[in-house]
Amino acid sequence: MTTLYGSKDIVIGMDERVSRVSLFDGPLDLRWHHCATTSDFIADIFALPFRTSRNDYRAVRHNIGYLVNELIENAVKFHEPGEIRVEVAMGTDAFKVKVSNVISSDTAASFQALLAEITVGDPGDLLIERIEANAADPETSGSGLGLLTLMNDYGARLAWIFNPVEDGSRVQVGTFATLPVTLLQQ
Repeated sequence: MTTLYGSKDIVIGMDERVSRVSLFDGPLDLRWHHCATTSDFIADIFALPFRTSRNDYRAVRHNIGYLVNELIENAVKFHEPGEIRVEVAMGTDAFKVKVSNVISSDTAASFQALLAEITVGDPGDLLIERIEANAADPETSGSGLGLLTLMNDYGARLAWIFNPVEDGSRVQVGTFATLPVTLLQQ
């Protein structure tokens, strides 16, 4: 059964001209290197239309780079062996990204529990709560701080679709995000 968390309207609409990048398995350090390299490349390309203003270019490049890097890092951190696909597009009103990968059913259950908590309520309040909880227990992982930061500080709208894989032990997850073009320039 397909399960959706977040903003339903953003999972539709990757119909613009989409650029795709696929990352494949390799040594962990190589994958972490690919996160930053891939997000920097995407940010450089999609910030080009804003190059007439140095400040706009830098802000757009930073915001896109931060968003894409956070989503790719999460995919790398939690994925099962296989491809991680990154799809990006710049619409007239927003930058859009979709990151797809396969995770274990156990990881999917934990992630869905987290999403059930962080997709309701005010992202700013939830961010403060999570920061305080992490300070109290430094061993905490998977707290959603990166996702909450994207929602609160960057104005990102996020959604996730979970689809079970035929083998029953894994789940395909698609993470969708949009950043309004006006926010990219701030």
